Amino acid sequence: MKKSRFFLTAVMAAVVMTATISACSSDDPKQDYNPLIDDPKEEQKPQVPDVSPTGRNELYRPQIHYTPAQNWVNDPNGLVYADGTYHLFYQYNPQGNQWGNMSWGHATSTDLMHWTEQTVALTRDELGAVFSGSCVIDNANTAGFGAGSMVALYTSAGETGDVAGKQQQSIAYSTDGGRNFTRYANNPVIKNDDDNLRDPKVFWHEPTHKWVMALAKGWKMGIEFYGSTDLKSWQHLSTFHVPLFGRPSLQWECPDLIQIGNDWVLLVSVNPGGPFIGSGMMYFVGQFDGTTFTAEDRQYPLWLDYGMDNYAGVTWSGTGSRRIMIGWMNNWSYSGDVPCSPWRSAFTLPRELGLTEYNGQKLLTSTVVKEVDKIAAQWSERLSFLTTGETTFPASDAYQLRLVIGLDRNTTVTLSNSKDEKFVFDINAAARTLTAHRTATSGRTNFNGSFSIPSMQAPLSVDGSRVTLDVFVDQSSVELFTKEGTLSMTNLVFPSSLYNQLSVSGADCEVQFRPLNSIWK
Repeated sequence: MKKSRFFLTAVMAAVVMTATISACSSDDPKQDYNPLIDDPKEEQKPQVPDVSPTGRNELYRPQIHYTPAQNWVNDPNGLVYADGTYHLFYQYNPQGNQWGNMSWGHATSTDLMHWTEQTVALTRDELGAVFSGSCVIDNANTAGFGAGSMVALYTSAGETGDVAGKQQQSIAYSTDGGRNFTRYANNPVIKNDDDNLRDPKVFWHEPTHKWVMALAKGWKMGIEFYGSTDLKSWQHLSTFHVPLFGRPSLQWECPDLIQIGNDWVLLVSVNPGGPFIGSGMMYFVGQFDGTTFTAEDRQYPLWLDYGMDNYAGVTWSGTGSRRIMIGWMNNWSYSGDVPCSPWRSAFTLPRELGLTEYNGQKLLTSTVVKEVDKIAAQWSERLSFLTTGETTFPASDAYQLRLVIGLDRNTTVTLSNSKDEKFVFDINAAARTLTAHRTATSGRTNFNGSFSIPSMQAPLSVDGSRVTLDVFVDQSSVELFTKEGTLSMTNLVFPSSLYNQLSVSGADCEVQFRPLNSIWK
């Protein structure tokens, strides 16, 4: 174990720069969808993933985040918890490392940390590719597929010969715990002649004794709500849309309506039009009466995450009062170029969502689930940085830092490695903001001109004289949270080796470190 080193340095002033908002109409390939069907009359057969080419230890391969052995992934789909198992389905290309041939990959876990890759669950058929959706457990057998059946609801994107890509809603069911699915014979269950209706998220609404579906309207912006008693026949309930300040035109995708206490929260992913450039996740707080969602009168958008790389996040069904979310850790502005092979893209650490109040307003909070303790070693002794300091960590796979930083002066925190590749964030004490810098010095950035971001500023939304930050560092990501979850910031980074050095200049800071064990070893 290397010993910690401390030395005095000059206090660095925080430099706050505003990132330019860029809207690229071609960021998301789903808007220019071509079915890419080799034989459109024949459904592809699900396949067991080939895990032989990799031990999941390549350069940049995450060690505490789920990735398939190989090939492209994007949105998490069909998140459901049943019989002690968390199911993670996801958009997957069984045939390559770029977007295309959209299918549902599948992984399972009993602890939200260690994942086993399963057989590909759903592949394209005569109605088109299998876009995003959700899964529910039909305990009451409302659909007639059998009590306890797992029912998948997804978007069929593009009929044979229809390159415009009709987006219709279909269902499939499994009676063996998600290992095999049978498509419903009368798909689609919601017909549509447009390419702007997708990503069904379904839940049971007990007060009205019906299933409720939220559907995103894509470039037409807004959310459509449907209701059903049997998961097969759906009736339109209402439409939700509010103007977004400064963002008149963007795609709405991947909705999720959840209840937290007496309030309801609607999650919506947007692209382009995130907090800085490319993709982002926004939310609305309000009430749902079984038919209509009504948002509180506030200025929107409100952002769930102020980084560049948390998109399409949705929550697990079947978890009771816990609202556990996972997101796609990438951004449509550069997703096809990130230097990852033979896989491309990972998922965020699972997060637990909650609501709190700050300055009289309700805020959605996000913290890493408590199950992370299952892969964590013991905390180090607390290190005290009095005004300035630096330390090197005995880290190999991944780790967590807990920083308690005074808010009596500005502070700069730098994560770095021996090659001086670094990820930097500043805290402005007076403004109570955190600004992160993913510049060309963070590691490899030249694969795409949109990746280097000089400034990502976010409100801390905390009271008191100190702020506690939890920072999770993996081979190619930094996830940063306030302890209360009022701020979350997720960013990919591609250093040549793990950041294993920390320097702090400015306010007094207490530091704790604990290694996080690889989920693959």
